[in-house]
Amino acid sequence: MTLAQAPLLVDGATHSAQTFRMMIKDLSRGMEGITEATDLKVTPLPVPGSGVQVADGSAVIRGKANMWQGSYTAYNIGTETVPIAPTGATPRSDLIVLKVQDPEYEGGLDPAKDAINYFDIIPNVSPTTTKAPKGVTGIAIARLDIPANTATITAAMIRDLRTVANPRRERTLYTAYPAKLTKAWKDDDKWHDWPPEARWSIPVPEWATKLVFTITIAGLRLDYDSLYGRIQPVFGTIAGQDTVVDDNQGKVVRRNTAIVADTINLPASYRGTSQVLSMQARMAKDWKGDLGVDGGTSIVADVEFTEGPV
Repeated sequence: MTLAQAPLLVDGATHSAQTFRMMIKDLSRGMEGITEATDLKVTPLPVPGSGVQVADGSAVIRGKANMWQGSYTAYNIGTETVPIAPTGATPRSDLIVLKVQDPEYEGGLDPAKDAINYFDIIPNVSPTTTKAPKGVTGIAIARLDIPANTATITAAMIRDLRTVANPRRERTLYTAYPAKLTKAWKDDDKWHDWPPEARWSIPVPEWATKLVFTITIAGLRLDYDSLYGRIQPVFGTIAGQDTVVDDNQGKVVRRNTAIVADTINLPASYRGTSQVLSMQARMAKDWKGDLGVDGGTSIVADVEFTEGPV
């Protein structure tokens, strides 16, 4: 294989379809899948019946017939209805694939009059299938697991198989350094906002579907008596996973490190807004010790937003 001519974009040169497909492959980093989180989602018909609907959106599909085939883009404007055949006496699993059939590599379609990309139904697949069959230039967007003697497709039968081709990520560190001693001392087994310095306004990207975060309190102060309590993060109105602080060293002042972390699936209403990330503490009634932060404490929040299908 010699070096392909001419490279994009050279004035006066003739560029083949393959040249553009290779550009798509390069720009998509060789990945395939939907472009954004809501693209091409499969749902039941508005009035459930013998079909499904595919939402609008776009995707990148890697050519499978030839290693130099490159990649294709496809997009759906509006909602397309895809008919589904009813089952007989046995259940059946059907795979819905966004397929490209390029006559340069397979088949005999005419691009001037035929649909080169389309939603294809591959019937009778394994009920664990998650990918398009080997050698098929297409991406699986859903699998339908249909019971026997069924002609109506419901949401419970649809398994979402979409993946984002190049999911976006955004990671930021937030810090806080308490200037004076504040304590979590109310031994009432109730949640109280604390510490006041652990409070950040976090902008949520428009594309974000998931939040993964870790908050580390280094130099956490324990004093007054042995203690048992919990520390919990809160993002917006969503309370995260709590961490236990359990210490029975008595009345001496001591230091420790506590970490709280969680993964949150973001509500659609959070996207494109700013939400407060904070913490709260809950101290057990039967233990008298206090948690504290002061000038010897550093608080670090490691916040990462990721993108996935919704």
